Amino acid sequence: MKKWLIAIIVAVIVGFTLMSSYNGLVKAEEEIDSVWANVETQYQHRSDLIPNLVNTVKGQANFEKDTLTQVTEARAKATQTKIDPTNMTEEQLNQFQQAQNQVGSALSRLLVSVEKYPDLKAGEAFMTLQAQLEGMENRINVARNKFNEAAKTYNSYVRTFPTKFVAMIFGFKEKPYFKSAAGAENAPTVSFE
Repeated sequence: MKKWLIAIIVAVIVGFTLMSSYNGLVKAEEEIDSVWANVETQYQHRSDLIPNLVNTVKGQANFEKDTLTQVTEARAKATQTKIDPTNMTEEQLNQFQQAQNQVGSALSRLLVSVEKYPDLKAGEAFMTLQAQLEGMENRINVARNKFNEAAKTYNSYVRTFPTKFVAMIFGFKEKPYFKSAAGAENAPTVSFE
């Protein structure tokens, strides 16, 4: 009788441990999904601002059509790149980040090109949109950092004992982190030629 009681107590303890570990993993995964949605929201907001910037520039200056085309094309490509956060892989995150980097690069070329046109640079509408884009880039960076923090918390659950075994049983896998783009350690070259 005593053996049965001990076996039942051990089974209950193991059951509660498994349940607690599983629930912790689910909560951490939901947090990652939520934070990822915030990252996508920030990128979408940037994509929504780009047509306003392009139209403002078109309306106030007659300049390099190629730059405007590159911004528009990069935006279109970036809005088509989607990731399912429940099945996220490092390769998918890299593809997403490359598309977003192309938008940022095109915007940088656009903003540098604008320096050649004092009337455009001084235009109130352009200055407002430029400030909005700068703020948007900062919000995107904050959202990416929050995603990395959530991924760190989640990955810690997935990799630590005893939760690691629960993660293996139920198929919870590590999530990738945002990493800086290749060459990000080098300062950008600004040229007004």
